[in-house]
Amino acid sequence: MPIRWSALKVSEAMDMVEEFIDQAAEPLEQARLVAIAARGIADIPQYVDERLAHLTSSIGRIDNIKGAIKTVRESLPTGAVVEERKRIESGDQLVLVPQ
Repeated sequence: MPIRWSALKVSEAMDMVEEFIDQAAEPLEQARLVAIAARGIADIPQYVDERLAHLTSSIGRIDNIKGAIKTVRESLPTGAVVEERKRIESGDQLVLVPQ
């Protein structure tokens, strides 16, 4: 039974999300390093240090995002993207004989 939604479009969307995340990875790593350095400022109050630690941790969650992208891809029906791509390339013709 064919799926009614487009696994190919979901896969392409994840490609785009991954591309944006990859572009953001280096600036986010630089921001994380600055936040870590800020924690080393002399006589910083504990409440500020805690917030900087939280910020550092939040920035580090980019791996969670990459994991979520992988999970979305893994949730697509096996072979659906390839099948849909083939169908589009061949021109969405009605199949009269079951395969």
